[in-house]
Amino acid sequence: MYEEIKSRAVDLTKTASSSEIIFNALRDEIISGRLPAGKAVKQEHVAKLFNVSRIPVREALMRLESQGLVFNQRHKGYVVTPLSTDMVAEIYELRANLEPLIMVKAVENMTQETLEEARAYCDSFGEETDPSRWGEWNRLFHETLYRDSNRPYHLKVIDGAIDRVDPYLRAQLILTDGMDTARKEHMGIFEACAKGDAELAAQLTREHILESYDALVGYLKQNQSS
Repeated sequence: MYEEIKSRAVDLTKTASSSEIIFNALRDEIISGRLPAGKAVKQEHVAKLFNVSRIPVREALMRLESQGLVFNQRHKGYVVTPLSTDMVAEIYELRANLEPLIMVKAVENMTQETLEEARAYCDSFGEETDPSRWGEWNRLFHETLYRDSNRPYHLKVIDGAIDRVDPYLRAQLILTDGMDTARKEHMGIFEACAKGDAELAAQLTREHILESYDALVGYLKQNQSS
């Protein structure tokens, strides 16, 4: 528990951004699934790891709470937020409407450099044999394709939405046959972007998101009933 955080636990007493560093460390642990849903995050323990008072830890936890990644439970403190099927539906509804719009804007301005970088991530995703890295390559591929949209606020909203489902999406990719489907869909999206076909890229992106939603909901329902 907290092994990955401990590796980043340096003396922050002289650092103005200690809250930011703690926030990023805890966020990474939650998104990776190393801090699972329902797990309590003890302020005193985190403060000791980073050699700080509870103040920056509390600030970091309040930011995580504002993003929906933790919640403050009476008598227990901050706890990693479980994900309900209703919340998944809401998040994917937002994604299915917003990400195709972002894709259209991105393709209109997409550079050759962006295409080359996205293709590299697409290939890395397809060739990766370590399941623990599938989620990372998947996210980098999509983030790169959206980068040229020049919509920083939209991208921030999408980033927060993906944060909420990322631990479950990674598990779904590992424990189901989602990888084969995702590989094919990624290549289709990339080829549409390479051709400059914004509408097709947007359509394929929406279909990709909805396919992911169906697989994730099926995975969640199976695990909740088991």
